[in-house]
Amino acid sequence: MSTNDRNAPAAAAPPGFDARRFKAMERAGFNRIAARYAEGAHLRTDLAAALLEAAALVPGQRVLDLASGPGLLARDAALRVAPGGTVLATDIAEGMLAEGARRCGEHADTPCFAAADAEHLCLADASVDRVLAGLALFIFPHPERALAEMQRVLVPGGRVALSVWGLRETVPLIHRAQDTIARLLPPPKVARPSVFQYGDADVLAATLEAAGFDDIDIRPCDFACHFIDAEAYWQAFLDLAGGAAEALGRLPEATQAGLRAAVTDDLAAHCCDDGRGGYLLPARTLIASARRPG
Repeated sequence: MSTNDRNAPAAAAPPGFDARRFKAMERAGFNRIAARYAEGAHLRTDLAAALLEAAALVPGQRVLDLASGPGLLARDAALRVAPGGTVLATDIAEGMLAEGARRCGEHADTPCFAAADAEHLCLADASVDRVLAGLALFIFPHPERALAEMQRVLVPGGRVALSVWGLRETVPLIHRAQDTIARLLPPPKVARPSVFQYGDADVLAATLEAAGFDDIDIRPCDFACHFIDAEAYWQAFLDLAGGAAEALGRLPEATQAGLRAAVTDDLAAHCCDDGRGGYLLPARTLIASARRPG
């Protein structure tokens, strides 16, 4: 990781940003897509494995998984901290948590699921050994508050492990759909922070340092997703997009159909030439691990 400009500030919220409306839209969106989000988890298997490795989980640890969604990361974490460990999966979208509880069933090593806001955790100080946050930091309206809460609930020496999308140009998996939306639709009424705001490793490191963490390690994790056609790609984007999916779902059906048809143009550079046909979309993420001092 480059050490240049380690004091680079995190991206500011966009003009007109309304944290309450943004959070409400995200909650509604992730409730809308809960089942399909879980079904698309196989596309991100490598990313989930890399994040769990960065967390260095061992049996007996107490783990908090923030923005857990349907608990896919929490479920695998629970297996790693058994026997004797616990995993609490939290999210503001109760539909996501219900989907996770349904899929996990009732077993001794199943995570506990609880609705919670990552910026206002109802947990005691120094009560967990690890905090996980997969593709979540950029979703929090006030990420500095969420990081302060992570710092507070971790035991001294405890670690946070998180993943974020890389720089925009390294994540065609996301930005190709965004290109289509920007080309055909006016700007959203609810301004949204960029999902790529922590894609620069220096910015991410500076953000973690400003929150009081040390021993920061940031590494890239690259993967690619194959889609049989443009329709499959568009649906996969919606199944990951939370608040954006909610906003798009409220559009007239004719407008939605126009977006589905138009995305083919933006995928032209990603035709799969290995015999499978369809499209192959790459994505870069960053995996960060950091320690609460003490």
